Amino acid sequence: MRYYPIFVNLKNKDCLVVGAGEVGKRKSQSLLEAGAKSVLILDTSAAVSGLKSILDMGNVQFESREFKESDLDGKFLVMACTSNQQVNGWISQLCEDREILCNIADQPEKSSFIVPATFKRGDLTMAMSTAGKSPAMARRIRRELQEKFGDEYAQMLTLMGRIRPLLLELGMDTQDNTTVFRELVNSNLLQALGKHDLDAAREILEESLPQSLYVNIPELLDGLI
Repeated sequence: MRYYPIFVNLKNKDCLVVGAGEVGKRKSQSLLEAGAKSVLILDTSAAVSGLKSILDMGNVQFESREFKESDLDGKFLVMACTSNQQVNGWISQLCEDREILCNIADQPEKSSFIVPATFKRGDLTMAMSTAGKSPAMARRIRRELQEKFGDEYAQMLTLMGRIRPLLLELGMDTQDNTTVFRELVNSNLLQALGKHDLDAAREILEESLPQSLYVNIPELLDGLI
């Protein structure tokens, strides 16, 4: 099966996680970290270890009971992580009927989407998927990418995020802005950040930025090196 890669905005979205085992807890935490408006966690066990840290994140509610169809009301996204395949299949069918995004743990064929292996460096997020064929391979690729992409990539994105509004405020032509951005990302600025070389980073910025932004360079590099 082929999938369309996408990043989903969960702001103002209510989500449901059925099953609070290790997989369910991990998925609940990731939904909260992604900014979900609320997460309802259901599990038939009254005592679930390791759940307190997730509940402390806020915007999350745990209920010790079985899933019922009305739990889907108003939900944007559902994760079914129970050990009962019949329950998981039932949830999958209900979500399909209601056109609700649904992921069934370890059953991509019953899911409307799959969750890729991911890792982050600041605002940089990379996602790896093997279309459900080998999660272990996806994790290996993730480890290899983690070794290649260090913290300097997060610093570079922070810097570019600071530069962008200042450059756009100058009212230059779009092509001129594009030229500046491309010069920066194709320069040795990334390496300078990785080596914590303030002088080199400052010199590269002076070579690429309009002269009117030179005064902003100390602020642009503040806290990055």
